[in-house]
Amino acid sequence: MPRLYGSPATCLLYLRIVIIFMAFGLMPFHLKAETKEPGFHQLQERLIKDGFDKKYIQALYQRESVKLELRGISLYSSHQEATINYEQYLTRKMVRKARRYIEEYLAELTRAEKDFGVEKEIITAVMLVETRLGTYTGGRPILNTLSSMAVLAESDVRNYIWEEAVKGNRERKDFDSWADRKSQWAYQELKAFLTYALKYHIDPMELNGSYAGALGFPQFMPSNIIAYAKDGNGDGRIDLFNHADAIASIANYLKQFGWKPGIDRDAKFKVLMRYNYSSYYVNTILELNERLKG
Repeated sequence: MPRLYGSPATCLLYLRIVIIFMAFGLMPFHLKAETKEPGFHQLQERLIKDGFDKKYIQALYQRESVKLELRGISLYSSHQEATINYEQYLTRKMVRKARRYIEEYLAELTRAEKDFGVEKEIITAVMLVETRLGTYTGGRPILNTLSSMAVLAESDVRNYIWEEAVKGNRERKDFDSWADRKSQWAYQELKAFLTYALKYHIDPMELNGSYAGALGFPQFMPSNIIAYAKDGNGDGRIDLFNHADAIASIANYLKQFGWKPGIDRDAKFKVLMRYNYSSYYVNTILELNERLKG
């Protein structure tokens, strides 16, 4: 039988080295006990039970690119709206970019204003703050993001994510409270996302977005795509990475929550709070609207 490590003396030397490394917590990485990353097995069962095709779901979640989005959960669980620098969107440079956008997409913006009663300046302001006019839409796979939040409902997965990505950033009881809310919400958004992808024959792994799971130029959550998104260019599809569709969708969303021509600032404020529940955000949109009109 061939020897694994050479002579007995060599084997003894190797054993002594291992003991020393273990004693001082310096065990080589490849010899350390690794914590196995939980999978999406229970999540797949839930989706299949809720009506999604078994073969489709199993094939989707067997792909190597489908995995837990630890970094995104860490960021989202500690997100604080008040820390965002909204002043960056009010600079002269940003206002100039927004005005050029209005010039470039004037036909689409004018059509949306006519069809939905929302000023082109407001639509543009939303697009600017959300994604810098479609130039920054997020780089995390939506499927991974929503799946990872959905499985927070499973205690073993939640414990794993806590240990690997969240511990040290916030209190455990706060994380558990957040996870309870977001896991149920994310599961509903995941179902909406898969429904949208299936309807338009889109590979779910081709769509990236924010660490919350929002996508496209207007950063819609999947459920809002199904409820409020519009086909702005008349091609029979809804694609929020298309400017015409994004413009029409923002306008329709605001209209559905009460936007009407001629409403006062207070009414505008209330409607925009339904887009993003942040007074910092809404005040920035309204200020941009005034500057673009000025």
